[in-house]
Amino acid sequence: MKKTDIVKNISETLLIVVIAFAVCFFDIFSALDTILTDRAYQQPRAINNKIKIIGIDDLSIRELGPMGTWSRQVYADLIDILGDEPAEIVFDIMIFGSMDEEGDAAFIEAAERRNVIAGANINFRTDYRYSEGGVVYIDNFNADSVDKPIAGCDYGFVNSFPDIDGVVRSVPVTYSFEGEAMESLAYRAYRRYCKDMGIGEREPVTDMGKLNIEFAGKPGDYEEVPIAKVISGEVDPAVFHDCIVFVGAYASGLYDQYAVPNSGDIMFGTEIHANVTQALLDGVYPVKADRMLVSLICALLTGLLFCLYRHTELKICIPAAVLAGAAYIITALLLHNKGILLPLIYFPLADLAAIVVSVVHHYVRAHQDRKQIAEAFRKYVAPQVVDEITEKGGFTLKLGGESRDVAVLFVDIRGFTPMSESLEPEQVVDILNTYLELTTNSIFNNGGTLDKFIGDATMAVFNAPFDLDDYIFRACQTALDIVAGGEAIESKFMEKYGKSVGFGVGVNCGRAVVGNIGCSFRMDYTAIGDTVNTAARLEANAKRGQVLISEYVYEQVKDRIIAEPVGPIPLKGKSKEVFVYSLTGVKTGDVM
Repeated sequence: MKKTDIVKNISETLLIVVIAFAVCFFDIFSALDTILTDRAYQQPRAINNKIKIIGIDDLSIRELGPMGTWSRQVYADLIDILGDEPAEIVFDIMIFGSMDEEGDAAFIEAAERRNVIAGANINFRTDYRYSEGGVVYIDNFNADSVDKPIAGCDYGFVNSFPDIDGVVRSVPVTYSFEGEAMESLAYRAYRRYCKDMGIGEREPVTDMGKLNIEFAGKPGDYEEVPIAKVISGEVDPAVFHDCIVFVGAYASGLYDQYAVPNSGDIMFGTEIHANVTQALLDGVYPVKADRMLVSLICALLTGLLFCLYRHTELKICIPAAVLAGAAYIITALLLHNKGILLPLIYFPLADLAAIVVSVVHHYVRAHQDRKQIAEAFRKYVAPQVVDEITEKGGFTLKLGGESRDVAVLFVDIRGFTPMSESLEPEQVVDILNTYLELTTNSIFNNGGTLDKFIGDATMAVFNAPFDLDDYIFRACQTALDIVAGGEAIESKFMEKYGKSVGFGVGVNCGRAVVGNIGCSFRMDYTAIGDTVNTAARLEANAKRGQVLISEYVYEQVKDRIIAEPVGPIPLKGKSKEVFVYSLTGVKTGDVM
């Protein structure tokens, strides 16, 4: 491989590696990757039947009136009815400030007696801040104050933290404000439940303080009981035995719903708390793999695969690319089961880019190779054959032939052998090459196929391998062009070497077998048969500067050529004499 090719290959590979790293590290296609990871990683699992929801739903609102008008006596009654059956009673409700004195007092007394958990709300303000580099950015989560429930309640904050696309995928388990470390409502419920039930508590693994939520259920999957039915006594409190009971909004008009990654439907905030609590109980809290490490691995693998694809046949590298992408996806799913989240889009995308670039490279290289081969073949075979192979792809190199009507031309240098004995080898080659260039150009200019060089003789076929209009006249015109060209270069060689060159030409037409003759690993495209032999015999009998044509050729084009009858002459291999003509020119207006 040339040094320039090596440098080019290394440069292209490094460029692919750098692009793959940058795209992954800077999360260029984050939106698409998020869609894929949501679908792949957010798979439903069995709902924990120890987590239940008492919903403030449409039924309860119809029976008890608008939620905003309720006395807190309703919640006090609910606590008393549930009694000691639930392990934890968790209110996902803003029970702030005072409403009616009697109801507030009843709720406080009941909450203290049962030690319920209620929701707190962190109020955020938007601040403009400066990064370490002096760049201004907007901080939307700068805590300004905290609204806590009335006395008698334990509490946890209920704030949801949707991603930029409005989907809730993670939640902080703790948040510090003015030196106080508050816990989220779900985390507080989890810790209390572990303590009260004697379950070993596990410290959740988070990404920068946020728990990635592995949703167990979709909207509506957790068992929900209307609060009105519990208060009316229609539901036996025993169904909540040793359960974590979340009490919260379960009606669309209460505006406590969020988009979630595992469903196209929106989910009530209470259900999100239930999912977070189950994730904590199940110990399912995956973390995102280190972005730098993933980007480096993605880039290096892409570089290695690109090198492989560049030097491998397409029939191998395309399946290899598919297998590489599939292997990455399978690895990502297996690591997800171990609690590690890999981005799903970047390596398959980089793999696809590598194979596309490689395919383009293969195509360009193949095109260049075909072009080089075509240029090389043009020196040996007819341009028509080369064009058919490289452009149409319709010419198959295989042994065999077909019978066609063709015109065959033979031309030979007169007196070449004795002339070559009196000249230096370099001079002989110069004369021969000039002569062969003349004959070849004359043949190609008239649409003929250069069959072969036989020493100082040239053979050409017209109307093969493809149909050629007016092919007999074209063969005659070629013969005249060669003779005229010979006269033009005769003076050149006489002046240069003291030798003159003349040609004898023979033309015949008729049926011949045309095709690839030889064996599977070495073949010639040629014509064989009596038509060819007769043309060769005519050339052998032609004098210097003479073109002999058969009577059959003459009959086909006699109205367009000038020819003198020579008469019947014996030809080697022929039992009968053949009547021939000496071609001297074409009639005015018939020159091609």
